[in-house]
Amino acid sequence: MAQTPPRKTPLTATEVEKAKPGQKVRRLADGNGLFLEIKPSGVKWWRYRYRKPDTGKDTMLSLGKYPAVSLADARKARGEAEALLQAGIDPADHKRMEKARRKQAAANTFQAVAEDWLDNYLSKKSPAHLKRTWGIVSRCMIPYLGKQPMTEIKAPDILAVLRIHEKRGRLDTAKRALQFTGQIFRWGIQTGACEVDPTPALKGALPPTQTKHMAATTDPVKVGGYLRAFDAFKGSPVVSVAIRLLPLLFCRPGELRKMRWEDVDLEAGEWRYTASKTNTDHLVPLSTQAIALLREIEPLTGHLPGGWVFTGGRSPLRPMSEAAINAAYRRLGIDTKTELTGHGWRSIARTLLHERLKFPPEVIEHQLAHAVPDTLGRAYNRTRFLDERQAMMQAWADYLDKLKAGAEVVAFPARQ
Repeated sequence: MAQTPPRKTPLTATEVEKAKPGQKVRRLADGNGLFLEIKPSGVKWWRYRYRKPDTGKDTMLSLGKYPAVSLADARKARGEAEALLQAGIDPADHKRMEKARRKQAAANTFQAVAEDWLDNYLSKKSPAHLKRTWGIVSRCMIPYLGKQPMTEIKAPDILAVLRIHEKRGRLDTAKRALQFTGQIFRWGIQTGACEVDPTPALKGALPPTQTKHMAATTDPVKVGGYLRAFDAFKGSPVVSVAIRLLPLLFCRPGELRKMRWEDVDLEAGEWRYTASKTNTDHLVPLSTQAIALLREIEPLTGHLPGGWVFTGGRSPLRPMSEAAINAAYRRLGIDTKTELTGHGWRSIARTLLHERLKFPPEVIEHQLAHAVPDTLGRAYNRTRFLDERQAMMQAWADYLDKLKAGAEVVAFPARQ
C-alpha cells in the first residue's frame, strides 16, 4: 500500500528532484490534494486527489510525469482542476473530453477536409474546373497547411502561405488559392470539422491584380484578314476545320475541342452540350456555314471510336490538344499574346454582334452561355431566345463571309 507521510509544508523543487524510490509506492504531499507519486521503478507522477462532484467519492487525477511536468506546472494544473470543481465539473471528465476533442481536431486536418471537399463537392463540377481548382489547392496550400487541424489555422497562417506565392510573382494564383481555401473552410463548417472561416478577414490583404484580357481585335478589317488566313492554313485538316468553325460558334475553345458527334444534329442544325463554365445545358444553333464545315470533317472523324469531332493527333480516343488552336494561329503568324487567341472570338462576337449587327445584349449573352438570370430572376434556359439566336447565328456567319470576301487584305508574316 502506498504511503503518504503527513506534511505541514509544501514540497520544494529540490525535494522533488532528489526524492528516491522505495520498495513500495511513495507519495510526497504538496498540499490541497496534490502529491508526487514515486514508483519502485523510480518513475515519478503528479497526482491530484479530489472528491467527485456527482458522487462525493474520493478519486485521483493524473497531472503528468516528472520532470516533463515541473512542480510549478503541477500546481498550475491543480488550480485549474480546482476551478473546474468549483464550477461543478469533474476534472477527469473534462480531461477525457479535451482528449477526444484534440483527437477529433487531429483527424480534421486541412488536407483531410480538403480531400472530403474534393470528393463530395468539387467532383460534381466539370473536369476542367476540378483539375484547375484542385491543382491550385494541392500545390499551393496543402504542402504548407495540410497537416494542421482546421481549428488551429488562423488568418495570419493563411496569409503567410499566400505571401510565398505572391513573392514568386503568382498573385493571381494566390488570390484563387484564398478563394478555394475559403470554400474548404465553409465545407468544414458544414461537416463539423471547424466552426470559423478565417478567410474573410483577409479581404484586401493581397494587392489588386491587373485584369488581363484575352488577345482579340474588334476591327472588322482585321477580322476579315484572320478569316482569310484560316482558309489558307496548310496544317492538319482537323485543326483546319476547328480554326474555321470557332469564329462561327464563338464558344469556349475547350468546349469546341471536346465536341462529340453524339451531341451534334446536322439535320436540325443544333449542337447541345454542357457549358464548362456554368455547368448548364447549352444549345448552339448551327448556321449553314457551320454545318458545311462539320460535314467536311465528318468523313474523317465521324466513324472513329472515341466519338470526338476534333480528334487528337496521336490517338482518336482523345480530343484535340488544348494548345492546337493557338499553335495554329502562331503558325499563321498571329501573335497570340497581343493579337488574337481562340478565346478572343467571344469578345469579337459580343462586340460586333451588338455594335454592327444590332442584336440585343441579352440574346448575345445567352448565346455566350453566360448564366445571367432574366428580369424575373429565372435561371438560364438553353432554349430561351432560340428563334432570335438562330437568326443571329446565321446573320453572324453571313457577316463573317462578307468580311472575309471584302475586307482589306491583312498580311501575316510566316513563322516557323
